[in-house]
Amino acid sequence: MKGTRVALVAGVGVLTALGLWWWNGNDEYPSTDEEASAEAGGTVTVLAAASLTEAFTDLADELTAQHPELDIVYSFGPSSTLAQQAVAGAPADILVTADIETMDVAVEAGVVAGAPEVIARNTMALVTPADNPGDVRGLADLARSDLRIALCEPKVPCGAKADEVLGEAGVAAAPDTLATDVKEVMALVTLGEVDAALVYRTDALAAGDAILTVTAEELTKVSTEYPAALLVQAHSPQAARLVMDAMTGEVGRSALDTAGFAEP
Repeated sequence: MKGTRVALVAGVGVLTALGLWWWNGNDEYPSTDEEASAEAGGTVTVLAAASLTEAFTDLADELTAQHPELDIVYSFGPSSTLAQQAVAGAPADILVTADIETMDVAVEAGVVAGAPEVIARNTMALVTPADNPGDVRGLADLARSDLRIALCEPKVPCGAKADEVLGEAGVAAAPDTLATDVKEVMALVTLGEVDAALVYRTDALAAGDAILTVTAEELTKVSTEYPAALLVQAHSPQAARLVMDAMTGEVGRSALDTAGFAEP
């Protein structure tokens, strides 16, 4: 019996190494896991956007309680990096990105099996440390030169959406830090290393009282969709299908709702 292990792989370097091992040691795609039972047991590796960390951890807890033979291993990180890993043949079963454009990279490379399915939507939030040391009142304050500001890099979805929000608001911000993903931005805010940042609404909710969320009408005008897709290199297609069905079904919806994601 494989048990109910749910492993969180920190960072993307581990999967990169595993991907290189797999790529060097296998001349063809792995065969379908014929040993997988009708209960779809086995290990399913999911490459998922960092902003899904809390929701997908809850989903795994619920799903592995229902299916003790199932292991779910996550690699959370920047969507653009995860998509590139999928394209390079990383030994993963499912890819979930924080926008359609990043998923399209994997689709166009031919590593996605079937059409991706959007499982959730998200919007942006303007956040500060809990005591708001920069006295930030709205998006226009991000143009102030006296503030320390953090955004995601423009090449990752949370950075692209931050640029879109600022463009809609007509604000020319000068970030002091460009982070690799939204979790890195949130860490800078909660540690008081910056005065303000743009993050996903769900990450602001997860931080609770550790940060302050500043209301701004412009933030509601920009949203992003999260597509999920099976990968052609999946080692356990039956188990991967079970996890995909959970993401799009009642278990996944409950976990995503709790984390603050909107329905597709």
